[in-house]
Amino acid sequence: MKIWVDADACPKVTRETICRAAERTGVLCTFVANHRVPVPNRTNIRSIQVQSGFDIADNEIVRLTEANDLIITSDIPLADEVITKGALALSPRGELYTKETIKARLNIRDFMDTMRSSGIQTGGPAALSQTERREFANHLDRILAKR
Repeated sequence: MKIWVDADACPKVTRETICRAAERTGVLCTFVANHRVPVPNRTNIRSIQVQSGFDIADNEIVRLTEANDLIITSDIPLADEVITKGALALSPRGELYTKETIKARLNIRDFMDTMRSSGIQTGGPAALSQTERREFANHLDRILAKR
């Protein structure tokens, strides 16, 4: 198992949690973004900077993902693609996306995108709550313990 992080929009607190887990377990963890992402100087933690552009980082993650890898992302279409490849997808808010739930999440995402396109202000996501941080850390620990 490898961990791939969609780091373009990954909150710093989530990045720190992921790095601590990777340090503790020794699992290979790669942050992929179109900008430089600071990571600890460890052999199993790295950062890949891709070109700027729509879905460039997402496409690189999909290309590199293998079955049973773990992808950390809040991007629903990316989660759908990696789940199709047999990987796990976990949001920084602690939601584990599954084959059973991802299609409904895609529908909601598409609906909200349509609302925004029609000029309705839907606002952005709220800041991460302590509960969401804890849910993320707990899911990550459970996934890594099973590997």
